Amino acid sequence: MKRITIKDLSKYLALSTSTISRAFVNDKNIHPETKRIVLEAAEKLGYKPNSTALNLKYGRSKNIGFVVPEMTTPFSSTVLRGIQQLLYPMGYRIIIMQSDEDPAIERKNLSLLEEFNVDGILINLCHETENKDVYQKIIDNGIPMVFFDRIPPASLDVSKVIINDNMKAALMVEHLVGIGKKRIVHIMGPVSVRNATERAMGYKRILTKHGLFDPKLLCSTEGLHFNDGRKVVQQLLEKGIQFDSIFAFTDTLAIGAMNYLMEKGIRIPDQVAIASFSGTELATMVYPPLTNVQQPLIIMGEKAAELILEKIKNPRVDCRTILLDAELIYRESTVGIHHRH
Repeated sequence: MKRITIKDLSKYLALSTSTISRAFVNDKNIHPETKRIVLEAAEKLGYKPNSTALNLKYGRSKNIGFVVPEMTTPFSSTVLRGIQQLLYPMGYRIIIMQSDEDPAIERKNLSLLEEFNVDGILINLCHETENKDVYQKIIDNGIPMVFFDRIPPASLDVSKVIINDNMKAALMVEHLVGIGKKRIVHIMGPVSVRNATERAMGYKRILTKHGLFDPKLLCSTEGLHFNDGRKVVQQLLEKGIQFDSIFAFTDTLAIGAMNYLMEKGIRIPDQVAIASFSGTELATMVYPPLTNVQQPLIIMGEKAAELILEKIKNPRVDCRTILLDAELIYRESTVGIHHRH
């Protein structure tokens, strides 16, 4: 059976194709009764409108780009859930692009989204400064961009959704000091990402306040995978550097470190307590469950979607920064099974 086209429907109803198009895009210039007749006939004949062609004709693609550094952990997919909850009912589709923590791939992804004529782009960037000019060019070309989690330099005037990384990292380090830890390792994120610097500053500030800061315990990594966390603790143990706790930039780094320590027979949290920042469900899928700073990822997605809708509706609207709160969740990786807070 051949596919029913708009021309078939036009012939069947003796109406012009432009009138039929109007019925499918909620055009106010069509009489409600005509619209009802068109939609009923479309259902009867099995006509499915080409929404891309219709939207382009009326100046919107109804596509939103979603660019993230990775889709390996549940972080991005949880944020995406929040975005979809808001945008799907409004007829938007999300085009998902993964940059693999590589600014060159991110550029390629952004260029593709421009070709797809998206109405807006939601992005968690992979490098703070590398593609700043690309973002500016896209915005100048009339495609609004909203940043979440990792953000560009302040010189770029954009709407964004963020967490107070510095303060929440400081509170988590205070928790480790509070349970009697004195040799606290920080497994840092990449310095090219502002969150990593902010969290490291929070860590350093608290340890300096308590006279416990030791630069040898501030460890950088090449990536953010489980293996990168493993490598850090392996090197610390091989160098004979003493430590009694770890605060990691992400759940993945913390879990990688925890697995290696447990393989070596080191007891968590008795010998080494472990905490992280992220708040994905990975934290509760491991044993012992991981103490972490839990970010409201679904709300982050909803807020980012709200900001992009604002910009689509009125490109000249002022840029806004939404600062979300995050919760410290204490689990067995720091407080032990018998001492839950």
